[in-house]
Amino acid sequence: MLEYTDYLKIFIALLAVVDPLAAMPIIFSMTEGDKTSDLKEISRTVVLSVTTVLLVALYLGQEVLKFFGISLNSFRVSGGILLMLMSLSMLQGKISETVRNEEEAKEGETRQRAVVPISIPLLAGPGAISTVILYAHKGNGLQHYFMISLDIIAVAAILWCVLRATPWLTERLSQTAINIVIRLMGLILLALAVEFIAGGLKGLFPKLA
Repeated sequence: MLEYTDYLKIFIALLAVVDPLAAMPIIFSMTEGDKTSDLKEISRTVVLSVTTVLLVALYLGQEVLKFFGISLNSFRVSGGILLMLMSLSMLQGKISETVRNEEEAKEGETRQRAVVPISIPLLAGPGAISTVILYAHKGNGLQHYFMISLDIIAVAAILWCVLRATPWLTERLSQTAINIVIRLMGLILLALAVEFIAGGLKGLFPKLA
């Protein structure tokens, strides 16, 4: 088990990569005109989907890597590059195409879109899944996995609050304010990406250490 401050860092990293506020304009456009009861149902579906995906990544992600013969160091580098691409888009106040594209946004009915593309890959996308798997490997034991599970649940709780408050927040927050938050989250992700890439390269090429 890691230090409690480490689990706080994991929580902040997950919150940055899931980034509910960055997704808020898209969620609002997809649910605009829905009744309050519909928005409540969509919020519940999104939160359950995101939580399930991240918990599955936490407990089974490393086994999937082993099955495909992918080393953790290689995954660190690839995951770091993915997070770097996401962060560079966020620093420009945009949502990366690695998270969501226009074709995915047009597919499906509102209920289906609560799962695809809002939950996957907009919120629980490759970046979030990679982050969970990489942090899971930093420790071992039931307590370690339990603490990361709590981090995931805490992020899901914040996500639910943002989704439920989307109409209210959209009316009161300017696009400039939203972009500032997106850029701050992007800066955190960029630092996280550099850490993952550096750790992966040291593992792949020990002489670099």
